[in-house]
Amino acid sequence: MDKLNLAFYTDTYEPAIDGVVSSITNFKRELESRGHNVYIFTSSKLSLKTTKRKNIFLYPGIGFKPYPQYNVALFPYNSILKLSKLNIDLIHAHTPFFMGIAGMMSAKLGKYPIIGSFHTMVNNKSVINDYYPKNPQLRKLTSKYLWRYVVFFYKKCNAVTTPSQIITQMLLKHDINNVSTVPNSVDVNHFNPKVDGSSYKQSLGIKDNEKVVLYVGRISKEKKLEVFLKAAKVMSNKKSNIKFLIAGSGPAELHYKFMARRLGLENTHFLGPISREKLPEVYAASDAFCIPSTFETQGIVALEAMASGKPVVGADYLALKELIINGKNGEKFPPGDYLACSKKIEKALNNSDAYITDAVRTAMRFSPSKVTDKLLEIYSSTLDRN
Repeated sequence: MDKLNLAFYTDTYEPAIDGVVSSITNFKRELESRGHNVYIFTSSKLSLKTTKRKNIFLYPGIGFKPYPQYNVALFPYNSILKLSKLNIDLIHAHTPFFMGIAGMMSAKLGKYPIIGSFHTMVNNKSVINDYYPKNPQLRKLTSKYLWRYVVFFYKKCNAVTTPSQIITQMLLKHDINNVSTVPNSVDVNHFNPKVDGSSYKQSLGIKDNEKVVLYVGRISKEKKLEVFLKAAKVMSNKKSNIKFLIAGSGPAELHYKFMARRLGLENTHFLGPISREKLPEVYAASDAFCIPSTFETQGIVALEAMASGKPVVGADYLALKELIINGKNGEKFPPGDYLACSKKIEKALNNSDAYITDAVRTAMRFSPSKVTDKLLEIYSSTLDRN
């Protein structure tokens, strides 16, 4: 394929840490390694004059109060002026909101084809409860019309990608017909079972004979960390040689810290945000990974854990339902059932080595090379049609 000049539009980007950012950075890295140019158009509270990052264009924004890591771009619509100078071939909108709208407007005005990626379940019940207006009537209206808008946005795209088959089927049911499944990738060289986590365990004061259960990700209500903490309580009542680690940050961090304190979980530690460089050691220090979320459109952290050779215990819901195979790469439990979650964690811990081969094999299917091949196929077919 000839070299492409690609414009990625997104409402969230580094230094924010989440699945969308991981997806964008992984694709950007792999595409650029193949000679393509990827330009990021995003919002930031940082001064544009003091921020110089190659191929990244920042637009002034204000913080999104419920989730401070996100910024709302105020006037990103003049981005079209840069597209012609960069000789852009295609626009890829990774979010359907402020920067996504700017991408859509630029595509229409400049007659560029546009790809839309569906990453986030905006109609998830927990998202509605925590991020929508508190007024019941206003919340109901927001829920109704926001989802209608999301469907409208993706119908206007030349092609749509989703990270899992179950999300593809969901969009097809809403008559969004130009949908393809293009999973997000996991860097299987960066995350691998050969990484040594012993020094990291020692830094936390964890003994060699103690087992470690890990959660990595955003700390917010939709991630259902209360299930993780209640399962930790059940297991702590049985055994004293298990430690529970929570890596990440988010709007519900204090809420869950207070919950852990109320439950008397002295064996549960909140690690805060972990850098990408350090993250493989954190996975390596664990014996099992738990993700109780009912929000995942794919679950990149679950794939990172599998790439590290760890069994993943997750809710039997949405993308995790198709990703995790009981007895192979992990274990599934009914959503919200902390008792079942504790039993599945215990099963994974008792024979964690038995999951390594299938866990790594699963992650290898999502290597940057294989996944980017699929994305480039979508780009190629879209450009051919336009």
